[in-house]
Amino acid sequence: MASGMAASPALLSLTPAVSRHPHLLFAASPCAPPRHLRLGPPAAASSSSASSPSGGRGGGVFLSPRALTQLDELAAFRYEHSFPHGRLTVRALTPADDAVAEALVRLLASSFSETVRWAPAQRYAQLLTFVIRRYLHERRGLAPHAAVLVGFYRPADADADADTAAADDDGGEVQVERGDEGEMACTAEVSFDAVGAPGAPPTPTPPLEFPYMCNMTVKTSLRRRGIGKQLLKACEELVIKMDAKRRVYLHCRIIDQVPFNMYRKAGYNIVQTDSILVWLSLQKRKHLMSKELPQASVGNEITSNDFDDNILTA
Repeated sequence: MASGMAASPALLSLTPAVSRHPHLLFAASPCAPPRHLRLGPPAAASSSSASSPSGGRGGGVFLSPRALTQLDELAAFRYEHSFPHGRLTVRALTPADDAVAEALVRLLASSFSETVRWAPAQRYAQLLTFVIRRYLHERRGLAPHAAVLVGFYRPADADADADTAAADDDGGEVQVERGDEGEMACTAEVSFDAVGAPGAPPTPTPPLEFPYMCNMTVKTSLRRRGIGKQLLKACEELVIKMDAKRRVYLHCRIIDQVPFNMYRKAGYNIVQTDSILVWLSLQKRKHLMSKELPQASVGNEITSNDFDDNILTA
């Protein structure tokens, strides 16, 4: 994301990430807009009231049939992988996921604050929580041009215990509790085109019209279990399903050797590296990396051998 917080290595920006595309934000109104219409903020009303289909609430833009199809693909997306030690399920964050979003805010705040050693931890975490909550709210409004993925992990023994405890006394029929997705384990963000691209991406700047992955993080207690690489695979699968361009980009800090090795094994190559002058803005130097995805789904055949994960992609 943006490097708006100059004193921090985190990638979040204090400026709205979608400020370049204000028409994609929903306006505050007593009723939800139609599914095929995105309303702009109230400030847009003065300049677009004459042609606005929203009756003076602000400018609006109708979603194309392709965008509606992409919304359906995003809502239906599920990436699942079974490990010997448990099961990972990755899906997109939806507008109805308020409770999940709050848990995600805490996960991201914890991960980003780990990279800051000089700041008072509690105060910095509070600032991050505010910034991340605002940022996620804005990014969720950019679907289907961008998506926030969340991954849930269920240990193998937890599944076995749940099955045993849910067995019906009469017929022995197993009744697994619906909606119990497991523990939030990881997250990543994917933008599919220039509309969904971050407002101020890190340097080296990736081409905005191509898919871009960022803010990958795995919960500390669940690292080194192969979850990081499966999260990367989930991002790639989603890019293919959303029919976006096949060349994808991401950032990796030079000091993060473990994720760099993971990206290289996954087929990513260095496109460009930050100049040492980036240190003047108190940022860590980064590689911009890219990969050409296949035209068909790459499947889910990867094993956990040589897996590793890391808290940040950039």
